Amino acid sequence: MFTESQFIEIVIVGAGPTGLTLAVELAQRGVPHRLLERSPNPFDGSRGKGLQPRTLEVLDDLGVIDGFLANGALYPPLRIHRPDGQQIDWRMDELHEATPDVPYPNVWMIPQWRTCELLAARLAELGGRVEADTGVTGLTQDDTGVHLTLSTGETVTARYVVGADGGRSTIRRALGVGFAGETHETQRALIADVRLTGLDRAAWHVWPGEGQQFRLGLCPLPGTEDFQLTAPVTGDDAAEPTQESLQALVSSIQPGITLTHVGWSSFFRANIRMVDRYRVGNVFLAGDAAHVHSPAGGQGLNTGIQDAYNLGWKLATGDDALLDTYEAERLPVAAGVLGISTKLHNRTVEGTEDAMRRDDPVLRQLALNYRGGPLAEEHRRAPGLVRAGDRAPDAPCGPVRIFDVLRGPHPTLLAFDAPEVSFPGLKVVHIAASSEGHAHRAYDITNPTLLLVRPDNYIGCAVDATEPAAIDAYLNRIAPPKVPA
Repeated sequence: MFTESQFIEIVIVGAGPTGLTLAVELAQRGVPHRLLERSPNPFDGSRGKGLQPRTLEVLDDLGVIDGFLANGALYPPLRIHRPDGQQIDWRMDELHEATPDVPYPNVWMIPQWRTCELLAARLAELGGRVEADTGVTGLTQDDTGVHLTLSTGETVTARYVVGADGGRSTIRRALGVGFAGETHETQRALIADVRLTGLDRAAWHVWPGEGQQFRLGLCPLPGTEDFQLTAPVTGDDAAEPTQESLQALVSSIQPGITLTHVGWSSFFRANIRMVDRYRVGNVFLAGDAAHVHSPAGGQGLNTGIQDAYNLGWKLATGDDALLDTYEAERLPVAAGVLGISTKLHNRTVEGTEDAMRRDDPVLRQLALNYRGGPLAEEHRRAPGLVRAGDRAPDAPCGPVRIFDVLRGPHPTLLAFDAPEVSFPGLKVVHIAASSEGHAHRAYDITNPTLLLVRPDNYIGCAVDATEPAAIDAYLNRIAPPKVPA
């Protein structure tokens, strides 16, 4: 039981995928925090069901990838039921083979409720928990901290607060941060989790109308008996869906399908917005509280998880200058993601022939980087294709893989063909040239090199092995925690 006016290091508001990821990040580091969720029960809908390859790498680092792989599946092929009765099977993106540097090359489907469930279980393993039915009703901040009034009547003072409380963020509104963009009121869709008979689960079934306009989609959700139903909403018809109304909708398009259960449902409006600030004082915004996207391309949930992944280790240091880099690194990423998801959304609205294609490699988020940002220090005289600010690729590294040595909350120094070096509190992995050469190829290394990989597995500092002093200076900047024994 918390007492009135309790002080806590960090309060996270919102226990969706973003807030849960951040809580896991903090719990791994032993940072005191509270995770508040105004809803009394865990989220129970499928909503954001696609995890991009880069997000799978984040989940690997958090120690939860096995659960996600066991409970999800590759996206099935689309089965287009044309108005003329023909059926066409094709994929939104061709399946990619795993490579030494990209172990998770494909988008992975898993219902959002399961994502939350798995992250919450990991948090519990680390000693954390979600405080359900606890919202924030007031926020002020001054020199003594950030003061929150909770829906329970409790008052809390925190050193830092993170608003991960969705597109209608209470925290963002309390800060007075604008949410620039647009809402297309006429572009609305219904999403519902349903069970049914009369349709196989081997494909994502889509029924277009004349002119390729989308009419109905039914996507089987792995690890469940459910399908995710999506359909456009026309006119002012936004009444709460019932089994009878959804049955009538499905029957009007494809007779022979019988709905046996309707679970979670929601209406979606095309809402495309983002903030111009991620930080106000000691309050930060993350996930949908900072940016909302069209679901086209499966970018929103993934971007939120990666917001948290960027912010968690910086919060753990408590270093003000380092915390300022959160906005500098993540705001441009959100702007870029917003642009591509909007482009894909417009294709769907316009009914273009390639509206469902998702083969742009940018969508996989492996190429997202922080080059040119405040924490990217590239000091090599002749850098290769992989540079400071880039994602750290995987590769075999002796008896283990590079992801194995990076896994956890610590920074890591990858020393390629370098003499023995050591730095207090820094994990050092020496990588010598091998006959396979996977690691050298993955990092495009041709000369003795030192690469300092940040706790979020981006290359922070890259130097020639003859000039290790820059590593010391960089370590002082990021104030790393000690490597666990």
